[in-house]
Amino acid sequence: MADQANSQQDMDIGPPTNICHVAHVTYDRFDGFLGLPSEFEPDVPKKAPSASATVFGVSTESMQLSYDSRGNCVPVILSLLQSRLYDQGGLKVEGIFRITGDNSEEEFVREQLNQGVVPEGINVHCLAGLIKAWFRELPRGILDSLPSEQVMQCETEEEFVKVVRFLPQAEASLLNWAVNLMADIVEFEDVNKMTTRNLALVFAPNMSKMADPLTALMYSVQVMHLLKNLIDKTLRERKVASSQMDPCGDSEGEVGDVEEYNQEEEEDDKGVDDVNKEEEIMVKVEDEVKPSNDLNFDKEKKQETGNMKTDVGKFTSF
Repeated sequence: MADQANSQQDMDIGPPTNICHVAHVTYDRFDGFLGLPSEFEPDVPKKAPSASATVFGVSTESMQLSYDSRGNCVPVILSLLQSRLYDQGGLKVEGIFRITGDNSEEEFVREQLNQGVVPEGINVHCLAGLIKAWFRELPRGILDSLPSEQVMQCETEEEFVKVVRFLPQAEASLLNWAVNLMADIVEFEDVNKMTTRNLALVFAPNMSKMADPLTALMYSVQVMHLLKNLIDKTLRERKVASSQMDPCGDSEGEVGDVEEYNQEEEEDDKGVDDVNKEEEIMVKVEDEVKPSNDLNFDKEKKQETGNMKTDVGKFTSF
């Protein structure tokens, strides 16, 4: 027994004695493990190499993409900036996407974003400015694949909708994402003072690239009309969809029918009550009339009895 106790004591694991801090390792979802010592690198699978070391000024083909809630395939960086903008109440900030952010803060955030990090506490105007800058710094504007002549000839909403259908899938997803972003902001225009025209005006210069400044200015005005029509169309479709999902319209009709039915029931009950009252009045009248008739009948009966007695007396005396 003593030998077993000694063997158990020898097998007990004690606290570590020789501790050496080799490195501090962090994990980034864009770049994997950061600060990993070289001797451990063979044991950790490396991330597939990226075609770009920055998230600004590069084609979407070389960026990590994801699907948003509406099915648009957009770069992850846009989804992150949009989510942070919404979480910080950017939709209700006056002048959002019109007021520019601080240049030094924007440069710092750019460096962090290129490393796959979205820092905390970013000013909402800086976030909005970075979203516009991302579109502006693309190698090719998302509307540049459309024939400029056709775009310039568009005048109605139907014509604008028809021409944007010629966009490639990647550019169409980016345009749809941007239009829905602007529509989200316009829904709070009473607070942020950003109307459909204001947002289309500040986004239009970031959607295309032209070498000639005069042509670019004229084309930017037409792009503004294009964006405005698309935003108005999106808001109108949202309103129709919400009205179809809201059962209040049908319930109002049902409530009206129920109220009409209840009113008819009340009128019927009222009619029955009136009839009952009339019957009660008639019964009372009959009760009041009946004693007088009985009284007259008794008088007549007494008179007839008296006459009979007189006749009988006469008969007996005769």
